[in-house]
Amino acid sequence: MVAAVTKSNPNRLRSLGFLCPMFRLKNLRQLTCLFVAVWLLLSPSLAQEQDFMEDFLKREYSLVKPYRGLGFSSSSQWDLMGTAMVTPDYVRLTPDLQSRQGAVWSRVPCYLRDWELKVHFKISGQGKKNFNGDGLALWLTKERMQNGPVFGNMNQFTGLGIFVDTYPNIDKSHDKRQLETQRAFPYISVMLGNGTLTYDHDRDGRTTELGGCTAIARNSIYDTFLLIRYVKNRLTVMTDVEGKQEWKDCADITGLRLPLGYFFGASSATGDLSDNHDIISMKLYQLSVERTTEEEEQEEVLLPRVDNMDQFQVEVEDEGTSGVHLFFTFLFSVLGLGVLAVVGLIVYGRWKENRRKRFY
Repeated sequence: MVAAVTKSNPNRLRSLGFLCPMFRLKNLRQLTCLFVAVWLLLSPSLAQEQDFMEDFLKREYSLVKPYRGLGFSSSSQWDLMGTAMVTPDYVRLTPDLQSRQGAVWSRVPCYLRDWELKVHFKISGQGKKNFNGDGLALWLTKERMQNGPVFGNMNQFTGLGIFVDTYPNIDKSHDKRQLETQRAFPYISVMLGNGTLTYDHDRDGRTTELGGCTAIARNSIYDTFLLIRYVKNRLTVMTDVEGKQEWKDCADITGLRLPLGYFFGASSATGDLSDNHDIISMKLYQLSVERTTEEEEQEEVLLPRVDNMDQFQVEVEDEGTSGVHLFFTFLFSVLGLGVLAVVGLIVYGRWKENRRKRFY
């Protein structure tokens, strides 16, 4: 058989011998050459698989360098608002100056059922710890391009808000008994708004928080990332802020239902304290998820909601249990009882006097 092949096409074997002389050597080298040949044959398929994975990146919802889709032209897919400005390396939402608000908002509503958002951001400034603020927020909401008190966006929003809060407001508005429930900042928290819920800035959003974690992301020497994944009504948030190139769990919320057609955005605000708040990239990936027939026939979600809110009750010490409040409660109670006692004595005295007059 080999002789026949050699006779029929001797030039082909000569070319193979020229390109890969290991065919003439021992079996080990022959196997090595065979491996190289197989790898060369498979390399196109590997390239095709890589291209297939890259196709899941949804560029119309993504914000990446050189930020060509960001601006005021009619062809732009993202809008700037407030103090937000574009540089070659990042989109700066707010500079390290007081009383600034800035944001970027997608013009294209998102109709993906399952997605993953990877955000590369940076928070930096000259202020010392707890003398900086206020943080940035990531949004998927019905409303867009609205200024407001919630990290540069409107309050009572409709949709999803994820906050990277860098300043603990609760420290200055509550007594020292709450130190045991305080958190380390920066702190990442998740809130779902239905158009009526209000973000309580004085309590750092604890009353409406669905989950969160501490993430030391300010003035970090490492790149800081946030990963938000929404699959089958389950929202997971993960962080990578320690330079380990691995994701760390932050929040896991099941039964969270979001309507389609909402807008992605990022916003930031500074007050008396300030920081630089930068978005380096926002990459949205569409996820392919297998669903059962029942899952495919789920009812349309018209308003954001969570199936079981009981699992998200956050333990917040009530301001009414403070020592000052108890003191005043006791004081007013004593005064009230004293007033009732005086009134009772007066009424009793008059009744006794009237009774005495009857006998004269």
